Amino acid sequence: MKKVIYLGVILAIFACNENPVKEPKVLLDEETMENILFDVAVLQAAKANSPEVLQANNIDSKDYIYKKYKIDSATYHQNNRYYAGDVRKHKHLHKRVLARLEALAPKPKVENLENLNK
Repeated sequence: MKKVIYLGVILAIFACNENPVKEPKVLLDEETMENILFDVAVLQAAKANSPEVLQANNIDSKDYIYKKYKIDSATYHQNNRYYAGDVRKHKHLHKRVLARLEALAPKPKVENLENLNK
């Protein structure tokens, strides 16, 4: 019985590891990762709402990110997985990205809101 308890305690210690995903060889700092996630969100929105604009300018969202930040797909995916492995960091990154996206969104004009009530 004691062996089962010891085994459970050891498993719990390993399970509570701070970040179960090992650090990538090329670790991007949080600010760079935030910028990448922001650009990805903007490009995804553009692709969903106006894909013709991206096509007309020959912009492939993945290639754009890789060239802008001078990374390859493996570096991007390893860092994305690494930051996702730390829930607090990942949540903090996404909150900052969301705040930046909300700041970009056009604000409704007061006149338009008044016309909706009539």
